[in-house]
Amino acid sequence: MRREYVAYDENLPIRIQLVNIREYPIHWHQSIEILMVLKGSINVTIESGDYKVNEKEMEIINLEEAHRIYSDEDNLVVMFHMDPSFFQKYYDDINNMFFYAETSIEEGGQLDEKYDVLRKYLAVLLCEVVQKGEDYDEYIEETLIELLYHLINNFHYLIYEKEELKGNEEQLERYHRIVKYIYNNYNNKISLQDIANKEFLSTQYLSHEIKNTMGLSFKDFVNLTRVDEAIKLLLDTDMNISEISEEIGFSHTRYFNKHFKKHYKLTPMQYRKKYKIDDDKLEKIKKVTSYDLNDVLEYLTPYLEDYDRYNYEERIIKIDVDVSKTIGEFVHDYKESIYMPEAHHMLEEEVINALKVVQDEIEFKYGKVRGIFSRSMGVFNEGVINLKRVKKVIDLILNSDLQPNIIFEEEDFNLERYEEVVNYFISYFIEEYGKYHVGKWIYTIDSKLDKDVKEMLYLILEEKYGFEVEEDEIDCDEDINGTYDTAYMVPYIIHQVVNNKGYENIKVIDELEKVQKANNEIFFGDNGLMNWEGLKKPSYYAYYFLSRLGNNLIDEGDGYIVTSSGEDIQILLYTYSDDMDKIMEVTNINKLRGIRNATERNISLNIKNLWRNYRVTKYETHEKINSCYNQWLTMGSPKFLDDDEIEILKLSSMPIVTLSYGKKTSIHHINAKIKGYGAVLISFKAIK
Repeated sequence: MRREYVAYDENLPIRIQLVNIREYPIHWHQSIEILMVLKGSINVTIESGDYKVNEKEMEIINLEEAHRIYSDEDNLVVMFHMDPSFFQKYYDDINNMFFYAETSIEEGGQLDEKYDVLRKYLAVLLCEVVQKGEDYDEYIEETLIELLYHLINNFHYLIYEKEELKGNEEQLERYHRIVKYIYNNYNNKISLQDIANKEFLSTQYLSHEIKNTMGLSFKDFVNLTRVDEAIKLLLDTDMNISEISEEIGFSHTRYFNKHFKKHYKLTPMQYRKKYKIDDDKLEKIKKVTSYDLNDVLEYLTPYLEDYDRYNYEERIIKIDVDVSKTIGEFVHDYKESIYMPEAHHMLEEEVINALKVVQDEIEFKYGKVRGIFSRSMGVFNEGVINLKRVKKVIDLILNSDLQPNIIFEEEDFNLERYEEVVNYFISYFIEEYGKYHVGKWIYTIDSKLDKDVKEMLYLILEEKYGFEVEEDEIDCDEDINGTYDTAYMVPYIIHQVVNNKGYENIKVIDELEKVQKANNEIFFGDNGLMNWEGLKKPSYYAYYFLSRLGNNLIDEGDGYIVTSSGEDIQILLYTYSDDMDKIMEVTNINKLRGIRNATERNISLNIKNLWRNYRVTKYETHEKINSCYNQWLTMGSPKFLDDDEIEILKLSSMPIVTLSYGKKTSIHHINAKIKGYGAVLISFKAIK
């Protein structure tokens, strides 16, 4: 039998299974089924359509829909079967309701908020089924009711076909009645005129609206419904083709053959010969491996972080650190250099203030400066060179305890003029500061420069003056990325630095020119540590925490690093997931939900062999409490901020700081929590 009878769990209106599916032959059931792919991917054939469901995506299979599930790779899928008779108590037309989910070509689809909400409902159902807490059956029923109306309001088949129907209840009801009538009468002789009379519409208008709404003409829609229903009769009965044709409403077998082949690429007889087999063979073909449902909660914890019935106790992360040992050196390479704004912006008040803050608290070594050789800086192609503005920029960099990193980019100079400019520039600053000091600067040549220009620069800088020269591809026109403004940057940058993966092109401050591409003037996806309102972005605090680490490496692992400097000890904890490296591949911030694997990290930290008394300072930053971007979202994402609002954001986005004391002891215990993406820095300062 291709029809399956779903046995629900313990008198509950739901059945949940964790499976690996290689082949689940064509079948159907009187149950609403949702497939959630946790690992790998699956292919789902639903009647005449084929869909690929990637990792973290879902597919909805409706009542009595014939479907096949198959895959050529290992996968992990949660199958939710829900009893329509339970739903019928709350929505009496459930047997005529169909839900559709969008499937994407590329991985990381289904990223709209409605999919996240659906995942949360499914995660709660799974949590209650697995944990079986007090009154869990009541919570399951309450969640199922909420899930039902979420499906109706967001995954209604007509809304899927025509989004504008979502806000038009009258039209939605009309087309639902029409489709319902077709589904319930497809095996009879029905006409467009019959439906037009029922709806008091002209046939011409109705024909146009059905085509516009469903994407098919009235006749095509009726015939598709008939051939989809024919599958069940072909596979589960011994009726001949003529009998099936008559049963599903075709006036002649040849019409049945024609329309069936149009959608299934086979005649009904060919389809039956290919797929109709007895029950024993069907079971042998079926390759579905079941797993213990308890193993699945770890995959869904991101959607349970706000669910107070979810048991976190079993997910405590235990870290033991012996601070009497060292395993190596922690090198602060990330502080080597940072990009300045274009040179002509360097003397603006906002830049000067931002640079002072960054250097006071993080202390980078070199300031990369672009646009030195430009008209706005007093360097002209017509033969005029005035380096007074350039000197002010260089003085600002030097006075900020930075060494200049002068970048030579493509400019509108001919080779002879460029050579003249560079020679004048070097001789001017040697005269101002002396060759020893100018020789400590770095000179970076853009690798995209013309070959002759590069040879000229090497000849002057290296051979003539003996200066340090490096060649690099300078690309500061990279795309805006909404992720740069968010709390996701805190663990991402820490993870990159700690694991020596590097994170380049950081800037002191966002580039204001990019505002023109944004819908607001506060956050527009540039990768500065601060913005022009003086707000320290989350990435700022990633570097601030890193800069507080010592040079001696005591221990490190997934989501933590422990260092020391003298008698002082520093512990940096941060959100970690296997998807960390995927974050920066996402340029649309709304799609971050699709890769999100971070939830509350409950960390039990045992620190062994504290041999002094310590003052302990804990700094916390994470998206839930003090991300300036998240705070801005709670304000309604205003396009502009007044001075008071800016000050509120500045204060609310500062790390939370708490003080305590750690006595000399064999084991000092600390509990720490990171909610969502963020980090906690714990500093032990020896008391003399």
